[in-house]
Amino acid sequence: MGHYIANLRDIQFCLFDLLGRDQILGKGLFSEIDKETAVGMLEEMKRLSENEIAASFVDGDRLGVEFDPKTGEGKLPESFKKSYRAYMDAEWWRLDAPVELGGTLVPRSLRWAMAEMILGSNPALHIYVSASFAHVCYVLGTDEQKKIAKLMLDKQWTATMVLTEPDAGSDVGAGRSKAVKQADGSWHITGTKRFITSGEHDLAENIMHFVLARPEGGAVGTKGLSLFLVPKYHFNWDTGELGKRNGVFATKLEHKMGLNVSATAELNMGEKEPCVGYLLGEVHNGIAQMFKIIEYARMMVGTKAISTLSTGYLNALSYAKSRVQGPDLTKMLDKASPRVTIINHPDVRRSLLTQKAYAEGMRALVLYTASIQDSIMMEQDEEKLKHLEKLNDLLLPIVKGYGSEKSWVLLGTESLQTFGGSGFTQDWPLEQYVRDAKIDTLYEGTTAIQGMDFFFRKIVRDNGSTLMTLGTEIKNFCESGGALADEKAKLLKALGDFQGIITTLVGFAMASQAKPEEIYKVGLNTTRALFAAGDVVIGWLLLRQAEIAATKPSDDFYLGKIAAAKHFINVVLPHLTAERKIAEATDGSIMELPEKAF
Repeated sequence: MGHYIANLRDIQFCLFDLLGRDQILGKGLFSEIDKETAVGMLEEMKRLSENEIAASFVDGDRLGVEFDPKTGEGKLPESFKKSYRAYMDAEWWRLDAPVELGGTLVPRSLRWAMAEMILGSNPALHIYVSASFAHVCYVLGTDEQKKIAKLMLDKQWTATMVLTEPDAGSDVGAGRSKAVKQADGSWHITGTKRFITSGEHDLAENIMHFVLARPEGGAVGTKGLSLFLVPKYHFNWDTGELGKRNGVFATKLEHKMGLNVSATAELNMGEKEPCVGYLLGEVHNGIAQMFKIIEYARMMVGTKAISTLSTGYLNALSYAKSRVQGPDLTKMLDKASPRVTIINHPDVRRSLLTQKAYAEGMRALVLYTASIQDSIMMEQDEEKLKHLEKLNDLLLPIVKGYGSEKSWVLLGTESLQTFGGSGFTQDWPLEQYVRDAKIDTLYEGTTAIQGMDFFFRKIVRDNGSTLMTLGTEIKNFCESGGALADEKAKLLKALGDFQGIITTLVGFAMASQAKPEEIYKVGLNTTRALFAAGDVVIGWLLLRQAEIAATKPSDDFYLGKIAAAKHFINVVLPHLTAERKIAEATDGSIMELPEKAF
């Protein structure tokens, strides 16, 4: 068994007790997947993740990707390729493939529950798997391009998102890559892209790059971008037989802080020879098409971050139960008193319960969001569907932004800290967890971008409608009384503080119409608003779990559920009162400081 520890019982508790996913299994759209089958799938993924997939986690980090700058070719460690093959041979990739091409239709909640285990055990492996790209190609492509989707699955080709340029990072609309249409209907792409995940490797015989570029004469900004399919090798569209090399080459691989086995490449297009691409769907709608991939990627990143915190916590818990250090605090003055395991020390317990609350609360967040995606798959009513899509959109920046930040911080300040100095060594997985997890706060949109997206696109553009509906649901829960009435009252107070932050920011935004610099006050608080939203939603989901646990027979698992919820409510949520006061007191003076003052 490798480093990874899955929390299958909690995953099942979230799926079936909290979210009632057993009620949609075995019927309708999911008639071929009943609860027993779903449990079996989860159990097998746990076994595979803790063993074959986890086996190359350390090798992948220590060996990384071998890159030859002369040929532009990258090679992955043999141990990692063995882990990847174990996953692909088990055909779990079918969960992301279109049913028409041999995919397996499952609820998104089950799919992301299974993904959690892969992402916690060997995250780069999941990132290389590209069935979701083939799905996008199949759904958005022309009838002819659907052949490409089929080949991607049949031949197990991988794929990439190609957005970022050296001079245009998050400002995608500033990209300068160009596309010129050819007489045969294809396009020649020129330009340089960087930070391309899985951009060069030897896991598959071909790589399909999904490239954003501006057609000749296209409008400025993001609206002028189109999405092109650019293969590493030319191929026969009927048989998949490979031809000569296309003009897209890796010029370097990034040397990174972590996630070293994930090949992050700089790609040059059209310099050595023509780089041929095909306009996806034969429509110039690149940014909207790419967002189909980006939304999936943001869900994946959040799940990766949260799953790493979960295994980090469980590793820390195991260590705390075995590491003997110091006497019990009540006997600290007695030099002859027996030494105890560190889980008996108050601050270690505080740390462990904090880790547990966040890990299990954020797992619930991921699976709750995925359950909304289940409903989107099943919903027939157009108005209800619109609301569900907006709710999913509202939750995604919380999953990605809040989830990645809280996970990374807690992995370093609490999980690793539990090990003391040992956590700083490579004898334990925590130092790699910390390094690998930092990227989660950065790629697919930094936390600052998630905060801006959350406020401006998901709240202001929606006139706060979806947020208000979610807030009403949380409010009604808080007012329902019961055994946890005191904790529910505290959650209601936190909800009010969060709503106060949003009201304050809306006021700043409205004031900016007459006084433009007032918008700075919004920008100074959008991350604060995102984190406050995460705290409230997590508190709500934890209390819902605790309420269910309180009805169950006495059991350590359920006692832990109640304790984690109470800890989060009593220790984390009171901070929102201070966060509201900080937001309300924002004066914008920081924006008046001369640069030399920093």
